Amino acid sequence: MKPLRLPYQTLSPEAYQGLTLTKKALDQSSLGKPLIELIYLRVSQMNGCAFCLEMHAASLRAAGVPDKKLDGLAGWRVSPSFSERERSALAWAESLVNVAQSHASDTDFEQLNLHFNDQEISDLSFAIALMSAFNRLAIGMRQ
Repeated sequence: MKPLRLPYQTLSPEAYQGLTLTKKALDQSSLGKPLIELIYLRVSQMNGCAFCLEMHAASLRAAGVPDKKLDGLAGWRVSPSFSERERSALAWAESLVNVAQSHASDTDFEQLNLHFNDQEISDLSFAIALMSAFNRLAIGMRQ
């Protein structure tokens, strides 16, 4: 493991606090913590953040999510372990993480409307953006 490049949490405390306040707000979302943690885990898989992968997988296991579901997350499109609601959230997560290629497709967005209200879609989008920010900080600073 490489040493931490910079202690970004203490060098930019207000900015870091803003991210942690966003996370606390999302923890209260009607999306529910298990879905948010599942999204955090998938975004972290896509971004290759080992620190976040370990943290969110442990959180989901502690919440009772079966290992089979966690093991199949990278292949969620073909796994029977995911509900349609989860699938639409995961598709949106992939669309936003890969926004340069996907351009946040109308198809992925329209699927959200079948399973989430407007506030939940907004919260979901914030969760995806937040985890991408945390991933970039952890990877870039070698956390």
